[in-house]
Amino acid sequence: MSIDPLAGKPAPPEKLINLANLLTDYYTLEPRVKVAFGTSGHRGSAFKGAFNEGHVAAITKAVVEYRSQKGHKGPIFLGYDTHALSEPAFRTALSVLAALAVPTVINKNNEYSPTPVVSFMILERNRAHPDRLSDGLIITPSHNPPQDGGIKYNPPNGGPADVDVTGWIQNRANELLDDPGAIPRHPYSKALKAETTLVEDFVTPFAEALGQVVDLEAVKASGLKIGADPLGGSGVHYWNPIAERWGLNLTVVNPRVDPGFTFMPLDSDGAIRMDCSSPYAMANLIQTAGKYDLGVGNDPDFDRHGVISGGSLMNPNHYLAAAIQYLLNHRPDWPKTAKIGKTLVSSAIIDRVVKGAGRELYETPVGFKWFVSGLSDGGLGFGGEESAGASFLRRDGRVWTTDKCGFCMALLAAEMTAKTGKLPHEIYRDITEKYGSTDYRRVDSELDDGRKAALGNLKPESLTGAKIAGLTVAAAFDKAPGNQASVGGLKVALSDGSWFAVRPSGTEPKMKLYAESLGGPDRLAAILEEAPKLIFKA
Repeated sequence: MSIDPLAGKPAPPEKLINLANLLTDYYTLEPRVKVAFGTSGHRGSAFKGAFNEGHVAAITKAVVEYRSQKGHKGPIFLGYDTHALSEPAFRTALSVLAALAVPTVINKNNEYSPTPVVSFMILERNRAHPDRLSDGLIITPSHNPPQDGGIKYNPPNGGPADVDVTGWIQNRANELLDDPGAIPRHPYSKALKAETTLVEDFVTPFAEALGQVVDLEAVKASGLKIGADPLGGSGVHYWNPIAERWGLNLTVVNPRVDPGFTFMPLDSDGAIRMDCSSPYAMANLIQTAGKYDLGVGNDPDFDRHGVISGGSLMNPNHYLAAAIQYLLNHRPDWPKTAKIGKTLVSSAIIDRVVKGAGRELYETPVGFKWFVSGLSDGGLGFGGEESAGASFLRRDGRVWTTDKCGFCMALLAAEMTAKTGKLPHEIYRDITEKYGSTDYRRVDSELDDGRKAALGNLKPESLTGAKIAGLTVAAAFDKAPGNQASVGGLKVALSDGSWFAVRPSGTEPKMKLYAESLGGPDRLAAILEEAPKLIFKA
């Protein structure tokens, strides 16, 4: 996929969205697209009739019915991010919850609620009240463009809901789309004052507990200068309280909140996308690198992280490997049997790091939901995705969050530096000196219905023995080694240890092609060029 000539540059006027039209469409357009839960909830644009008031009301009512069936008697935590559609959707959801007399906890001062904060609040509440389980609704389309909205459900385990849960909610919500009269509503002003609407401070307990996860005393003592860019996201008002509580030398380099995200540099495809794993989207923070020892960025719901180390944005796989290497050597109180979770499209360097530490790898399909159970019971010390999302246990081995936490992954970079005297990219360099280096890349391309169907009908055995980039296909599989769950696509292992994988995006109409070469960048380029021809010819 070619790089747009405007990538990394300010968005010209024609790239900006009309916020007035977007909000009008949210309230006035009837849903044209059915509810469809991907890897992280239902997402879509109000412009296309894919995320409108009807969708949010139906999903909220379906969630209430689901939690009632399951006997969840505790309050539901309701949070939202900074996208233009998020606050309107928050108001819609609260109006339905209040009309149904569902106890609902919202953040005080109308403050935003990052995904890991909601996960933390659910787990803390359920630890104190195991007989009255709470869950959560988070209104966010994550890193998606400004015109998109999103809503996801986190059950009492605090993490992303599994497919059996989202499948039920999706089906029931689609029934309710055809019967909107079955969804009671209160005016928002009435919902806000309802007895069932409970207001709590999400910021302070989260900031306080972060010291149980990352050694923030060591970071304070080091005096490291940290530049944090929220990319206009929901954690924008959390960094300063965290820095004040722990005495960190941390500066929020851009405190601006703009629902149109007009300050964002364009991503590789010329779209406004708050992807903290993209050097183009992170261009503003990269330009400030000389002012800080470390730079950290997050996406709008703060479940992803980006780390600027040595003046450059680290490849997400490289940082995951460095973080895992560090944690396995600096968390003596973690369970000795705790495995390390990774998605099967993450770098093979992680496999080597885990094996070298004498630990066991747990390899899953894409989706953080596969790590929820292990993080909950200590079976996993760490769970991470190639798309720059991860979480890990508290220092004493207890669960922290069961959803991705951009805060702890960002601050871990500072702990690593404070305790070892090496920046994260230097730790990764040491890893490559010990285990070798690879070349890894992900390429996104448009996915039409024909290609999507062809991808779904692929049989792994049909590829065995085929040739690609001068190598033989050694094996192909559509189930993950760790839990035998469906990959949702295909991973292909080549004869020299290189590999590639293809899967449809769970959040956008795109095909994701991942590849890792053990034979240098030229071989990687050849794999990326030839893989689609092999897949769609097979």
